[in-house]
Amino acid sequence: MLNLILFGPPGSGKGTQAAKLVDEYQLLHISTGDLFRYEMGNNTPLGLEAKSYIEKGELVPDSVTIGMLRNKVEANPDVMGYIFDGFPRTETQAEALNTLLAELGEELTVLLALDVDDEEIISRILERGKTSGRPDDNDESIIRNRIEVYNRETAPVFDYYDSFGKSEKIDGIGTIEEIFDRLVATIQTRI
Repeated sequence: MLNLILFGPPGSGKGTQAAKLVDEYQLLHISTGDLFRYEMGNNTPLGLEAKSYIEKGELVPDSVTIGMLRNKVEANPDVMGYIFDGFPRTETQAEALNTLLAELGEELTVLLALDVDDEEIISRILERGKTSGRPDDNDESIIRNRIEVYNRETAPVFDYYDSFGKSEKIDGIGTIEEIFDRLVATIQTRI
């Protein structure tokens, strides 16, 4: 199986490229945002638990998020692989993902990090903000804060997987097709 983490700061193009990789390799796209919406919208036990934390303004514990991931993976045993989007965000979550994959007799193939400089990210998100309907996409100070949080809290996941030889930086500047071609070329060296 091909198991990928698509990684990068907000506005780096993960969503666009994830959709193309899903089509190219017939992968199941697992977005933690989608999982939360599904589980909470269907009032599943994990969804209700997550909702109880969110309503108090607290972070949902990793155990709940991993439970949702496990449900999604186990409900789709016949796929060609997975592309994880928005997870893991911390080293603890990366360790939990490794454990989950190992329990399934699998391992991560590669973490693909889209490398885009901060000013380009700000420009992209402000442009996206013209049509996204998200107020946070129109405020440069909020965008800069999101980038800082990513660099401080999430970027270390790259180093975690790099210690196992499983991280690759991909130039995230260029056309959608140019970036996709770089991703595919890197994946091909791993399979």
